[in-house]
Amino acid sequence: MPPTKYIKPTESELEILQILWQRGIATVREVHEELAKVKDVGYTTTLKLMQIMHEKGLVKRDESMRTHVYQPAVNKEKTQKHLLTKMIDSLFGGSSTQLVLQALGEQKASPEELQQIQILLDNLKKQ
Repeated sequence: MPPTKYIKPTESELEILQILWQRGIATVREVHEELAKVKDVGYTTTLKLMQIMHEKGLVKRDESMRTHVYQPAVNKEKTQKHLLTKMIDSLFGGSSTQLVLQALGEQKASPEELQQIQILLDNLKKQ
């Protein structure tokens, strides 16, 4: 069986997926209300995007009730890994080191985040 083709979500689709990954399931209205907190978006735009996402296989839709309920059909961690790999390849010439240096040079990390990074580095050194 050939490998499943990965569908790259658009930026707007990723915003919707973030909400669904956080909630688990949600109606279009619930997703729209969350999106409206951070951006100016119309309800029909949210509805159309979620319909397209369903057609693309990014979300599942339960049509058993009058109000359709959506849930993510793609795994958050796999999606993050795929998008990060593509970004490293296209923007950083395949160098994850360059990505990390750029990220840490541009954003101030909290002491807790630095501790997590140090633990990760220590674990990588042991391998």
